[in-house]
Amino acid sequence: MRSFLDNNREPTLIGGQMYFEFLSKDDKLAIDALKKHHGGAQKISETITEMRKYETRKRILGEKGFGDMIADAEELVKKFPKVPNFEKKHNIKYNNSYGIATAQVSGWQGAKVTHHGMEKIAASAENGENCFVASEFISVVALTDNYIYNGDLMATLMMSENIMKCSKFCSTNLIGIPQPKARFKELEEVTGKKFEVAEVDDKNAAIVLKNQGTFFGNFGGIECANDNHLVYLDGVIRTAMATGADFFLNPSWNTIIAACYFGKDIPNLHFKISMLLSAQTTMHFRMLLNIMKSYLRDDNTSPLYEINIGNGATAETFIQCAKELDESGIKGISLAAHIYINPDLGIEGFNWTDNAYKVLESGTNMTFKYESDGTARELDTMMAYFLPEDEREANAEKIGDVIYYKSLRATKDGKNFMKKGIKPIFGGSSY
Repeated sequence: MRSFLDNNREPTLIGGQMYFEFLSKDDKLAIDALKKHHGGAQKISETITEMRKYETRKRILGEKGFGDMIADAEELVKKFPKVPNFEKKHNIKYNNSYGIATAQVSGWQGAKVTHHGMEKIAASAENGENCFVASEFISVVALTDNYIYNGDLMATLMMSENIMKCSKFCSTNLIGIPQPKARFKELEEVTGKKFEVAEVDDKNAAIVLKNQGTFFGNFGGIECANDNHLVYLDGVIRTAMATGADFFLNPSWNTIIAACYFGKDIPNLHFKISMLLSAQTTMHFRMLLNIMKSYLRDDNTSPLYEINIGNGATAETFIQCAKELDESGIKGISLAAHIYINPDLGIEGFNWTDNAYKVLESGTNMTFKYESDGTARELDTMMAYFLPEDEREANAEKIGDVIYYKSLRATKDGKNFMKKGIKPIFGGSSY
């Protein structure tokens, strides 16, 4: 036992209890080697910063054939309805004792879908629906090489971040995505680890998943065994450096730990905890607090930016988690809750609106998220998140309609918050 402690993990005594660090020395060496392979923390951070610039993205997207779409998006956004107009018309006054509500909408599934969603939001000013754009976006598109490098993801990010001015755009890296065979060999050489993969075709292989056994894995990547967190991190780094994406969904305990360690010295790289992790209780939440505290940055912030509290949690549980987060001294973390969810993702008729009011009226801030608009709308399903690229392109208008109606539901709820004196936050282009 002693040799194991000496060679892998150094325990510390806290309150008379033995505490073992989450990562062994070997784990850290592998993650450090991966970071060095991609140029080191400073280069990764500087590249993300450069690839997020409006001018950089516009130039690259023009070269990749997205110039006309971006130009049209720049015109569409000028027509977006504005929050201050609603506030003035209804003489809105905010109660400072209430929490602040940040709007989040999922389903921004690539450039064509996002562009169509923009068309619908712009048209809402004329049809009287006056839809606002959310402050935070979530996308569950497989980060294939084609999606990362052909301009589709960057065009989505530019329309979302640079034009609609959402505060956060969360991409999803699924470890079961087929990758070039040579990439797995390269990762093995760099990290010294071995990955169990299966041949997909002559050029590609994929991590073998033992639970559901699909390319996308158990609910989009929860199954992340052995050293597969390194595959997750490699996908994150490559995507971030190629597109400027800086926020990634994280549904697995070991990838969360690895991401916190990896991102400790990269201040502009962030992660979101998926509700699929099932942080349903304060006990789950305290496990996350311990992970974050283990790998805090010097300014007491964490690479984790947002935690989606599980759908089974009550308003009281949400409030208690927020209280314990505040007491922890960890800064810069936001807590989110689904208001509506896809009909195939949870219990039928799920609606967390009453709980949201309890949370906000208690003085607790929250991000109010829409995985659905509360109806069984066509393509408002988990299946739509995992459509092959050609099917996603063919259904871009239908999927774009879905995100519009989610945005409209968020707008209606946000307007109701305003009338109650609760301040909502929407995307920058709605101001």
